[in-house]
Amino acid sequence: MRHCDAAVNTQIATVLVLIALILGLLVWGRLRYDVVAFAGLTAGFFLGVIPAGEIFSGFGHPAVVIIALVLIVSRGLYRVGVIDLITSHVLDSARSVQSHIGIMAAIAAGLSTVMNNIAALALLMRIDTEAARRAKRSPATTLMPLSFASILGGMVTLIGTPPNIVIATYREDALGAPFGMFDFTPVGATVALAGVLFVTFAGWRLIPAARTRSNAVRELAEFADYISEASVPENSSIVGKAVRELDTLADEQDVQILGLVRRGQRLPGAARREKIRKNDLLVLEGSPAQIQGFVGVAGLEYLQPGNNSEGGPAMTLVEVVVPVGARIVGRSAMQIRLLNRQGVALLGIARKGRRIRERVRKAPIEPGDILLLLGAEDRLPDVVDWLGCLPLAGRDLQLIERRKAWAAVAIFAAAIVSASVGLVYLPIALAVVVVAYAVLGIVPLSQLYESVEWPVIVLLGSMIPLGAALEASGGTTLIAAGIVESTSALPAVVVLLIVMIVTMTLSDVLNNAATALIAAPIAIDIAQRLDVNPDSFLMGVAVAASCAFLTPIGHQNNTIILGPGGYRFADYWRMGLPLEILVLLTGVPMILLVWPL
Repeated sequence: MRHCDAAVNTQIATVLVLIALILGLLVWGRLRYDVVAFAGLTAGFFLGVIPAGEIFSGFGHPAVVIIALVLIVSRGLYRVGVIDLITSHVLDSARSVQSHIGIMAAIAAGLSTVMNNIAALALLMRIDTEAARRAKRSPATTLMPLSFASILGGMVTLIGTPPNIVIATYREDALGAPFGMFDFTPVGATVALAGVLFVTFAGWRLIPAARTRSNAVRELAEFADYISEASVPENSSIVGKAVRELDTLADEQDVQILGLVRRGQRLPGAARREKIRKNDLLVLEGSPAQIQGFVGVAGLEYLQPGNNSEGGPAMTLVEVVVPVGARIVGRSAMQIRLLNRQGVALLGIARKGRRIRERVRKAPIEPGDILLLLGAEDRLPDVVDWLGCLPLAGRDLQLIERRKAWAAVAIFAAAIVSASVGLVYLPIALAVVVVAYAVLGIVPLSQLYESVEWPVIVLLGSMIPLGAALEASGGTTLIAAGIVESTSALPAVVVLLIVMIVTMTLSDVLNNAATALIAAPIAIDIAQRLDVNPDSFLMGVAVAASCAFLTPIGHQNNTIILGPGGYRFADYWRMGLPLEILVLLTGVPMILLVWPL
C-alpha cells in the first residue's frame, strides 16, 4: 500500500513539476508557446505520465475542432464584406472620441458573440486605425478599449472565446452533458455590458497620456494612393445622382472622386454636375481598402476577369512594383491585352508624386509604378512573372465579394440556430458551414488552412492530455483539497471568488485556453468537496479565464494591438485592473443568481 501511495505521489509530483515548467517557459516568453506545449507533451510520454494511446488525443478534442472551424468561418464572413455592412455607416471622423469608442466597442462585443474574438478584433482594428488617421489622433486612445471589448463580447456565447469552448466540453466529460450555446449568455452578457460601459466612459481616460499624444500609427508600407476605376451597375443607389452629391460619402471613406468615364471617354471638369448613369465608370483615388469601402457602400463593381461565379476560380488581389526593363514599361494594360489574353484586370496604378490623367487601362506604365492587379490566385504569379514585375509583401489584400454576403450569413445563422436548439452537434454544424463556404468560393481552398491559427491548435492539442494526466494522477484532487482546507472557515461564495481571482491571475500570464484547461478540473473538484453546484465554479472559471486585461501576453488580442497602438507592457494594467475588479463585482452576483450554489 505504501509502495502504491509512493508511486501515485511520484506521478502527481512529476505532472505538477512538468506543468509548472511549461507555465514558467510560457511566462518567460522566449520560446513560442506552441513549441513549449508540444515539447511538454512529448516529455509527458517519456516521463510515463501520458500513455502512448493518449498522447495525441487532444488534437481530436471537440474544443480544438470547434476553434479551427470558427476561424475559417470568420475568414469567410470577412471576405464577403459582412464587417463592411455593419460598420460602413457608423464611422464619422467628426464624432467625439467617447462616442467613437462606444460604437466600436459595442460592435466588437457584438461580433465576438458570433465569431472568434481574435478574428473580430483583427477585422475591426483596420477600421479603428483608419478612423484615428482621419481624425488625426493616436490609435492608442481607441485600440485598447476595442481589444478589451472584443474579449468581453466573447464571454456571451459558446463560440465567442476558446475558454468557453474548453469549459463546455470539459463539463461533458465530467458531468455528462456540455454547456449549450447560450448557457453563458446571462452571466457573460451582464459582464460584457458593464465592461463596455466602463471602457466607453472611463477606461480610455486611464491610458497614459504619453501614448495618446504620440503618432503611433504604424503603416506596413508607405505607398502612394491608387488611381482606380469602378463601374456603376443598374441597381446601384447612386444612379441618377450628380457626381458632386457623392462628396460626403467619398469623404467618409477617405476617397477622392477624380472624374467620370462614359462610353470610353473621360468627361471634362463639368462632370461633377453630371447625373450618373448605369455603366458609367467613376475614377477614384485612395488606398485599396478605402477604394473597396467606397465601392461597397456605393454599390459599384470592379471590371473583373472571367466569370467569377460560384465554384469558379478564387479571385485575389496583389500589389506589384514595376522595375526598369519590365515587359509592361511604356505600354498600357490595354496595349498588352492584359485582361483579354492573361485574364488579369488592372484595378489601379500608384504613381508617387504625380496624378494619372489617362484612363487606368490606357495609361502607359512607368518604372517605379505600383500596380494593383486582380485575377485568379492560381494564375496571378505566372502573369506577374510574365509582366516582369515584383510582388510586394506586407499588406494583406483581400477581394471583398459582397454578392455572397447574404448567402454566407444565412448559412452561418442556420448552423448556429440548428446547434442551439440541439438539432445538430455544434462541431458538425460548423463543419457543414466550412464545406458550404468552400464549395461556394466564400473561402477559397487555398485559404482554408491559412485561416487556422495553427500555433493555438497545437497549444490546445498538447495541453489537453497534460490536463487529463493531472486529473488522472490525482493532482487536481490534491490542489482542490489544499484550497478547501486553507479556506475551510470561509463561505462557498468566498471560495468561488478566490478561484476566480487565481484563474484571472493565471490568465494574465498564460494563454486563456490553457488557463481554462488547468483550472476547470480544479474547480470541479473544489465544488464536489464543498458539496455545491459545480456549474457555478465552471462558470466562474469561464469568466475569469477570459479576463486577461493586465498584460499584453495573456490574450492574443492584447498582443495584436501592442505595436499599432504604441503601447508599453505596463500600460495595460491601468485600464485592466479596474476592469477585472468590475468583472468580479458583476460576475459573481450573476453567477449566484443564474447558477446558484
